[in-house]
Parts: sequence; structure tokens; C-alpha cells
Amino acid sequence: MASKLSAPHFHNEDAAFAFVEARVWPQGPVCPHCGGVERIGKLAGKSTRPGLYKCYQCRKPFTVRMGTIFESSKVALNVWLQAIFLVAGSKKGISSNQLHRILGVTLKTAWFMSHRIREAMREGDLTPFGHEGGAVEVDETYIGRKAGREVPKGGWGHKMTVLGLVDRNTGKSRLFHVDGGKQIQGIVLENLSREARLMTDEHVMYRKIGREFAEHSAVHHYNKEYVRGDVTTNTVEGAFSIFKRGMRGVYQHCAEKHLHRYLAEFEFRYSHREKVGVDDAARADLMLKGIVGKRLTYQTTAARA
Repeated sequence: MASKLSAPHFHNEDAAFAFVEARVWPQGPVCPHCGGVERIGKLAGKSTRPGLYKCYQCRKPFTVRMGTIFESSKVALNVWLQAIFLVAGSKKGISSNQLHRILGVTLKTAWFMSHRIREAMREGDLTPFGHEGGAVEVDETYIGRKAGREVPKGGWGHKMTVLGLVDRNTGKSRLFHVDGGKQIQGIVLENLSREARLMTDEHVMYRKIGREFAEHSAVHHYNKEYVRGDVTTNTVEGAFSIFKRGMRGVYQHCAEKHLHRYLAEFEFRYSHREKVGVDDAARADLMLKGIVGKRLTYQTTAARA
């Protein structure tokens, strides 16, 4: 995407369709109904909606919106692209209220657009961290409050637990909403190469997990030890810091059922940040590659609010 919101695809819907089509259909239009690529024609006319094609194999009309986060949305495609660019360029996120004011859509529409865009940011990459003995930092943090839990006098049992993994070699992160040590153990084993150098704090649960990897080193926060040589969890804690500042300062509240989408948002932006060579425009382009096959309906999303 262009680095400024003055680009044609942000202000003209026909240009927006051409922009999205070039990324979703790099080899040309594909019918979402029958999968055909031949005998497809573009329909034109004053009364024809933008971006409309017809497949003459199954004789059904379609646009590039079908099967994507844009499907069944009445919001103009160029407005969608503006929203994606704004989310891509906001390090700590952008609230639905602010999108509502900037884009001129209703608050309800802005809220739903935000959730659809977060779905596009959910990558699902299963490539193990720590390839060839790379260092991987693992830690957990706590945020918000679990549904139906009263606030106790002490402890973290009422809060939502987030597990974070950061691969130092690639600079990528993965964030998970977890509930208990057994789940943490399974996630770490699934997402790290066995040749990885695991770096954690002194929590007892990591001792058993650490035996599965080539090396396990821990810093002792209880004794105010935060760095020992190259052993530290400061990188993953930095990722947590951005996440918490965004959740508290921008979004302010998150229902537990929606937490996984907010985690996907912050994970995506952290893994594709300026430090690893990805600027706002490139980040927005990467987000567009994730729009296919992730349609949400408002009824489904609102029912979980």
C-alpha cells in the first residue's frame, strides 16, 4: 500500500477493487462458487455494482469480496482499505470510537470492522521457533478479569493469563490465552524446536519443560536478577509492555471471549514491525493477504461480546 492515505485506492472504490483483486487473484479472477478460472467476464454498466464478475461456467455473479472479511459488508471497499491501513500503522491499536470518527461509519460498524480486521491478522504460522539453536524467550503475564470471577485480596486467579513466546533470531512473537500450567507446557512443546535455547524466569513449571530442549536457562526475578550474560526475558516482556499499554490505554476493556483476536492483532504488528524491516505500507499489504476465508458475521461476533 502507498505510504499515505492520498493513494487512489483509499478514495475511489473502483481503484480499491483493482488493488484488492491484484492481491487476492494474482493470476486473474477465480470464481468462488465453482473454482473456475475460464469464461469469466467483468460486468459493467451504470447500475452494476463495482467489481462485479460473472462466471459463465456456473452462471453465477461474484466479486472479490466473497469469501473474505469484506463479504456482505455495505461499507465501501476503499473505506475498508483506510481502516486496514490505520490499524496497521497504530503500534498500540486504534479504538472503534476513533475509527468511527475518522471513517464516518457508525460505532457499531467500526467495532465490527475492527474484529474482522483482527481475524485477517491471525496468521496461524506453525513454524517452530528456535531453529538451529536460536534463543527463544517464554514468559506469562496477566491482564483484565475472567468472566464471573470476583477480585480476591491477593493473587492472579481472577485475571486472564497470556503466554508469550519471542524468537530472538527472527524477531517474531506468538501470544496465547491460556488457562493453567499443563496448557502452557503443551504450547511451548508445540511451538519450539527441540534444538532451541529456552529462556524463562525461575517459575518451577519451566524446569520440566526445559528438559525437552537443547538448553534451558532462567533468570531469577525473585532475587532481582534480570540479565545474566545473554540470558534474559526482557524481549518478551517488552512485547507484553506494548500489548498492555494498548489494551489499557486504547481498548480499556476486553471480554475474555474476544481476547484471542486482540492477541492476534498485537502479535501480528510485533512480528512485522519496523525493526524487522516491515513498514506500515508493507504491514497493511501483509494484512490483505490474510483476508481470505476468515469471514465473520455480526450476529456471531456480537453474541460473544
